[in-house]
Amino acid sequence: MTVEKAGSERPPTPMPAYAEIAASLRARILAGDYRPGDRLPVEPDLSAEHGVSRSTVREALRLLASQNLITTTRGVAGGSFVAYPQPDQITEYLVTSLNLLAIDTQITVDQLLEIREMLEVPAAGLAAARADEADRAELRGSLFDPSTRDPTEIFAPNRHFHTVLLKMARNPFLEVVTQPVFRVLNERFLRENAPSRFWYGVDHDHREILSRIEAGDQVGAREACHAHLENLRETYTTIDRTTQPDA
Repeated sequence: MTVEKAGSERPPTPMPAYAEIAASLRARILAGDYRPGDRLPVEPDLSAEHGVSRSTVREALRLLASQNLITTTRGVAGGSFVAYPQPDQITEYLVTSLNLLAIDTQITVDQLLEIREMLEVPAAGLAAARADEADRAELRGSLFDPSTRDPTEIFAPNRHFHTVLLKMARNPFLEVVTQPVFRVLNERFLRENAPSRFWYGVDHDHREILSRIEAGDQVGAREACHAHLENLRETYTTIDRTTQPDA
């Protein structure tokens, strides 16, 4: 039996050939060599370029397709094309990744709230500066009265309020990176666990944020959003403690 010397490291396990090809194509896509809508080389050309079978190339293309980097169509004009970025797909990927990190406790509720504060508080200020009347009307329409709502039905309008708020900031990148944090906090820790009285505080905070935005008060909108997130903190952390396996 071979005994490894102390401190020695095993050589990294080589990637399968299809994964290497996928990594090479992914790097070229991200570098801009292939842009959205561009057609990738056909299978025979990729097969010859990398010295592998066409079945290995197809496996590499399937991997890229599963990552939403390419789309593949059949027919005379078919082939594999670099996909156009879809914000919803990026958001879903980030939601899944953050949920896995939260399950594995690599990221805590406090850290998620901290990230949300960094992103959503400035967004409220931008919304106050950039929103038009249609935006403000949509935000008003997302308000809800907790006294007339079943607690199980409040989650959707609560999420809609924050979705509209982010959209009003007029920065799609902000929407993409903030929505996953909001959704993980709410879907994982809040959705079925918040006490009924919690939603009265949320409704009050939402109306305060709206009033500042309607007044075009950027500083006030940021302050109201910050106060709202601070008001949420105790409920989130309490739910987190009570839902841990060893609680």
